[in-house]
Amino acid sequence: MKKIYFNHDGNIDDLVSYLLLLQAPDIELLGVSAIDADGYVDPAVEACRKMTDRFNLRNDDIEIAKSNSRAVNQFPHEWRLAAYSFNYLPILNEPGKIITKQANLPAHLDIIEKLNAADEPITLVMTGPLTDLARALDTDPAIEKKIKKLYWMGGSLNGHGNVMLVNADGTQEWNAFWDPYAVKRVFDTNIPIQMVGLESTEELPIDDKLRQHWASLRKYPAIDLVGQAYSLLVSVPEAKLYLWDVLTVISSLFPEVVETREAKASVITDGLAAGRLVEEENGRQITLVTRAHKDKFFERVDQLLKSAKLK
Repeated sequence: MKKIYFNHDGNIDDLVSYLLLLQAPDIELLGVSAIDADGYVDPAVEACRKMTDRFNLRNDDIEIAKSNSRAVNQFPHEWRLAAYSFNYLPILNEPGKIITKQANLPAHLDIIEKLNAADEPITLVMTGPLTDLARALDTDPAIEKKIKKLYWMGGSLNGHGNVMLVNADGTQEWNAFWDPYAVKRVFDTNIPIQMVGLESTEELPIDDKLRQHWASLRKYPAIDLVGQAYSLLVSVPEAKLYLWDVLTVISSLFPEVVETREAKASVITDGLAAGRLVEEENGRQITLVTRAHKDKFFERVDQLLKSAKLK
């Protein structure tokens, strides 16, 4: 049985990813934590606690850890508000109380505790910045050997980023830009990394066809939650949104949904290109997701969400 620790940064895609992990068969979910990045951390932690109460039917005794890591470059305020909206959705608040606890330790120390307590190397799934892992490695370098593999949503190897600010040249992806030094710290390890970059999900846009698909299946409580959640996200046509985080989680559970290639990459930590990942011969080995098999992907997503039962 695969043992997984999930660290995310609290926006809609991250929270839906957690909902999917709560339904995943044949895994043990050792820990969950949220970092104050693409979504505000307090409502993100609270939303995860509520989802655990409502949708966790396994025996995993889950507590949600709150990160105290801080940004080198913070996400735009307008993007981060979605965590509050998600946390207010009626299906999560119907019980009127929260049972799932917040962990006593901050996220990076929670990671160390869960890794050291595990009786075998575990799988890390991270859909936000790598800062909590970098801090955990700085605090206890020995945990590197306790990590079987890291699945990370972040970066881009084709030079097309999504950071449009005066202090960035547009070549970097936001999770890497949030803390470029953390990316370097993790890349300096020997942890096997599978990366879902901006270029990995072109087959999986969030569009009206997908929204209608979820609407047609709203009799399933988890799909109703997902449909309402993504209705909170509005983007201009030229700034398309894709299921980056969800693909990261699904590919960690079902490898057959993606195609990959091996690459060598390094990260730029300073200047206008800070956070850019560069493919070069002396870079560290990573596995880059190059394509998603759309039909297989949505078959797995629908299967998991349909299986969810409300508590």
